[in-house]
Amino acid sequence: MMMSAGVKCNPLRKLHGKSLVAACLLLSAACSSLAAQTSSTTSSSSEALSGFNSPSQFASSVTLPEYIISPDDVLSINVYDAPDISGEYRVGPTGQLELPLLAEAVEAAGLTPAQLSGLVVKKYGEEEIFSHARVTVAVKQSRIHSITVAGAVKSPQIYPLFGKTTLLDVLSQAGGISDDAGNKVLVTRGVVAIQALKKSGACTPPNGDVGCAETFTIDLKRLMETGDPVSNVELYPGDRITIQRAGVIYVVGAVNRPGGFPLRSGDEEMTVLKALALAEDTKPTAQKSKAVIIRTNPEEKNGRKEIAVNLKNVLAGRAPDPRMQANDILFLPNSSGLTALRRGVDAAVAVATGLAIYRP
Repeated sequence: MMMSAGVKCNPLRKLHGKSLVAACLLLSAACSSLAAQTSSTTSSSSEALSGFNSPSQFASSVTLPEYIISPDDVLSINVYDAPDISGEYRVGPTGQLELPLLAEAVEAAGLTPAQLSGLVVKKYGEEEIFSHARVTVAVKQSRIHSITVAGAVKSPQIYPLFGKTTLLDVLSQAGGISDDAGNKVLVTRGVVAIQALKKSGACTPPNGDVGCAETFTIDLKRLMETGDPVSNVELYPGDRITIQRAGVIYVVGAVNRPGGFPLRSGDEEMTVLKALALAEDTKPTAQKSKAVIIRTNPEEKNGRKEIAVNLKNVLAGRAPDPRMQANDILFLPNSSGLTALRRGVDAAVAVATGLAIYRP
């Protein structure tokens, strides 16, 4: 049985002379052909893979510059096997960092976290405190590396930001827009954004867009209603977002839909008739000839000015349609009651700000 297995494993033993040479030549040619096919297949596969699932294909076109530590930053410093030294430390106003057991402060401002880590290791080694310390540095808070959200949002404040985010994410973090928000968002770029955008080449023609300008505006209504990706720009640490206030006009009294109505922009023209249309017209019991516009005026004794409006004459075209300003209150008294007009005006001012605000 072993002989039989040996013959099976060595079939070339049956070949002799020229037959053996011919077989070798055929085998060599076959191997060469197979190698060529394998090389071709491998090359084709490499070319195919290079066009798909490449890391650079999915990488962001804009990368942030490496983080630089600044004065007043709060750092989390962890020294391995030294819990008494590990903790959170604030960089001083001059950029120096005081650490336990070190005789002198460390110059931290202007370094990256990795560079500061290496410097701390060196300092502990030079002072023979730790011969081979293992130190990690992370940024916990930063006054400079943050984003400012101001204007007509529910929670305007400064939010820490160490990477990229989007306008919608920032508005969500700020609690959403307030009722008197206009339709414009003013974006002011910080140093980090300008450096990152210029370095990436994303702002060079023909790729440059509105998001690359140092200051630009976004249509808030379009962004909120459609989630337009072009309007939902990327934001960077140091950027400032201001939601412009358009103001609100109030219509109270004998109208079908009393409430507040935001102006779409600060320069939008709002008249009495437009405000009345938003309030879905007057009730049948309204005293149209005794309508009043109540306007804030610090120079007046009670802090407001009252402008009489004969709505009958306005509707008939015998009087001009008065223009209203932000925070004006249009009051239409009700003729069915016996309440004096003066008391009605005071009541209108008291309830105006508590009414629902409708966004047209």
